[in-house]
Amino acid sequence: MREWFRHRYVSLVVLAVVIALLPLVFPSSYYYRVAALVWVSALAAIGLNILMGKAGQVSLGHAGFFGIGAYAVAIGPTHFGVPSFASLLIGAVLSAVLAYLVGRPILRLKGHYLAIATLGLGVLVALAITTESRWTGGPDGMPVAKLVIFGWRASGSDTWYWITAGMLLVGTWLALNLDDTPTGRAFRALHDSEIAARVAGVNVNRFKLQAFVIAAVYASLAGSALALMNGFVNPDQAGFLHSVEMVTMVVLGGLGSVIGSIVGAAVLIMLPQALTIFQEYEHLLLGFIIIVSMIFMRDGIVPMLAKWMGRRA
Repeated sequence: MREWFRHRYVSLVVLAVVIALLPLVFPSSYYYRVAALVWVSALAAIGLNILMGKAGQVSLGHAGFFGIGAYAVAIGPTHFGVPSFASLLIGAVLSAVLAYLVGRPILRLKGHYLAIATLGLGVLVALAITTESRWTGGPDGMPVAKLVIFGWRASGSDTWYWITAGMLLVGTWLALNLDDTPTGRAFRALHDSEIAARVAGVNVNRFKLQAFVIAAVYASLAGSALALMNGFVNPDQAGFLHSVEMVTMVVLGGLGSVIGSIVGAAVLIMLPQALTIFQEYEHLLLGFIIIVSMIFMRDGIVPMLAKWMGRRA
């Protein structure tokens, strides 16, 4: 138990130190924005990792909840006069309710059937956003009002760097704390074997649904943060390719590893920026690097590094 607490404490402290020191080496505000994109993507990836890496369930439509959060902070102030912060919370509640209602039937499925069902959910959300142009602006998207809290207006890449970093630290802390709770242990039992978990007295359907709702709330909050930071939202944020990107972050960083989700998000966001010098070969090299990484690091970057360091020790 002491070892587990130490590991959790060290992981969180290292993340906080990295966040605090990074601005010291940023040469321009552009790097603040890239880092903020990493924090937002990592927040969504942590939620998805709780569902996939800890509870062992598959989701290929998770960007739908990301899109709900993004459009909540756009539609709320524009059409209903709801403040941006309240709209962010409303988006999280709507995502949780939708995940609960839809998750009850589809989480009874397994394997490929569950993957297709979640994919259909994401497609339906993206389709609704695209077709309801009167509310969402349609394929062209819509502007998002600035976040205002007690008269303070959030603007600028450096400001959003700290806001998204704070959200990531809270999300990471909650995810790390989840591991040793009864819910976290139930998730691990589900991941190992649903039959064994059921025999041990775990309410399988209930905990699968809990993991789905938690992941949806994480994605919604990340979507709201990105929309507020960009000042604009479009249907691509709820699209299938975005769902695939989030799954790639989770698998690349390491299934079941909270820190792995952050590393996977950092790699997938920063690599395209570094590969722009190769121009038309950028996407080819990105795909090649990801394939090579998964061949030689099948468990993900962070678990493989942990194993390597353990052998060295």
